[in-house]
Amino acid sequence: MNKTDLRRQYRAARKAFVAALPKGEREALERNLAEVVAPALTLVHMAGSYAAVGDEIDPMWIEKRIGPHAFPRIAGPDIVFHQAEWSELKPGFQNIPEPPATAPMAHPDVLLVPLLAVTLSGVRLGQGRGYYDRALAALRRRQPVLAIGLAWECQIAPALVAEPWDMPLDMIATPQRLVDCRKSR
Repeated sequence: MNKTDLRRQYRAARKAFVAALPKGEREALERNLAEVVAPALTLVHMAGSYAAVGDEIDPMWIEKRIGPHAFPRIAGPDIVFHQAEWSELKPGFQNIPEPPATAPMAHPDVLLVPLLAVTLSGVRLGQGRGYYDRALAALRRRQPVLAIGLAWECQIAPALVAEPWDMPLDMIATPQRLVDCRKSR
């Protein structure tokens, strides 16, 4: 299956999963995600997160635990991170909430990463534009960065092809488990 078909398949699976959740269950799962990922965040200085859109798993409950954090902003072909509060976010590229360009720049040492699908070894399938791969590569050239993919269990793939430019995730967190992908490599 090519990446376009895989993206279609995993978007549909994610959408169906979220649509089938009983009222209140999504929030309960996202709160549990914050509990599951907490052990990986003990030494974080500055986390990079994201504003979930649609049926993406929402890191909001994690963000509430970690204090100040940064959000991505599209700057041409790249993502840059700015420390901001939720109230400062405005619709940006493809209507995704992002911080103002005037917010303080940040260089996260932990990055919470959205995804469409991921393997237990940390191969990630994103939206297809490479923003997070380029951002993670740039951050890792500056300093060590722990990249944690956030997913619903239905987004765990048995296998995905990794391109040479794909940046591996270090960990995966779902509401049910925290996986250290580095142990699989």
